[in-house]
Amino acid sequence: MVTRRAFNAGLGAGLAGAALPRVAGAQSYRGPNVVLIRFGGGVRRYETIDESGTYAPFTRKVLAERGVLIPNLMVDQLNGGNTSHAEGTLNLLTGRYNAYRDAGSEFLQDRLEPTEPTLFEYLRRTYDIPSHQALLINGEDRPQEEFFTYGIHGHYGIDFRSEMLSLHRFKLYKFARILEEGGLTAEQEQLARNAYDELLAVDAREFAPEQSPEIQAMWERWRAYYGDDGFKNPRGDRLLTELALWALRDLRPRLMMINYQDPDYVHWGNASHYTRAIAIIDEGIRRVVEAVEADEEYSNNTIFVITPDCGRDANPLMSVPFQHHFNSRASHEVWALIFGAGVAKGRVLDRRVDQTAVAATLAEVMGVRAERAEGDVLSGLFI
Repeated sequence: MVTRRAFNAGLGAGLAGAALPRVAGAQSYRGPNVVLIRFGGGVRRYETIDESGTYAPFTRKVLAERGVLIPNLMVDQLNGGNTSHAEGTLNLLTGRYNAYRDAGSEFLQDRLEPTEPTLFEYLRRTYDIPSHQALLINGEDRPQEEFFTYGIHGHYGIDFRSEMLSLHRFKLYKFARILEEGGLTAEQEQLARNAYDELLAVDAREFAPEQSPEIQAMWERWRAYYGDDGFKNPRGDRLLTELALWALRDLRPRLMMINYQDPDYVHWGNASHYTRAIAIIDEGIRRVVEAVEADEEYSNNTIFVITPDCGRDANPLMSVPFQHHFNSRASHEVWALIFGAGVAKGRVLDRRVDQTAVAATLAEVMGVRAERAEGDVLSGLFI
């Protein structure tokens, strides 16, 4: 393992003490494309990376042979830390624990705002990458994660934000266009305005930027294809896969995170809801991987990282199955799979690794200095 201290010392020498640029567009990015996939909603190892119990055969039995599997990734047990989706996602994006503040959470609605820079901010602060090529793809049931496009750290923030693709963002675009187009009755106009105002209230920060022209152009094509009624486009995690495929074709992201989430439905349903959701994510991953491999510009220059946000409880005596909010041991047990350009094949990194290492390692892969990350940069991943 390369420690953060050693890596930063070497990188600092390479920078010769130069200050990081404070504006986007410092230099052209020549590193690999990165697709970070949150195998989310909290999943157990048994139903995902255990070969005998997996409901994700493409991920476990095909992709694991093409990369490095890390079966013992752990979410650290810190005082005040929670094993949940927003926290786990921010651990992955910032390389730090507790890197957030409460932005108005409600019961089981962890509405958090990053207090440390995300990978997107590190990347765009260093390289000339437009916001529409740094993408978060978010689920319709996690509107509170619309906050994750940028943090509030003084040297980063809104100027280096990512952009968000989600049903929420499409609806913002759609209702704005409906109101602009006119031709509505007074009642229709009021309904549309109420819907638009409710959507705006999800992210009521003073500096909530407009979606870029490139994103709006994609939404225009999406609307023309799927219409306004919401009955034709996919839903749940199938929607995220479709958004990712459109993004690869239309926006050409250099860094994209897909926040799958459907396994979390097990809180309110049968175990079959959970296992079926794992299979849906696995199929989505297959489609995204195949799209990348069929694209000449992406196929030999893309690295994938697949990893959960948190684990799930394995206690059969609990009244609610597969829980993760109670900080049980199993809820801290996750995993990661890394494959793609330059990554070793068929290798298992058979030691304990901390979840914060994901951000630190991806930062090194992309050639950025993630000086606020705490995790260790992993060695032994590349050929």
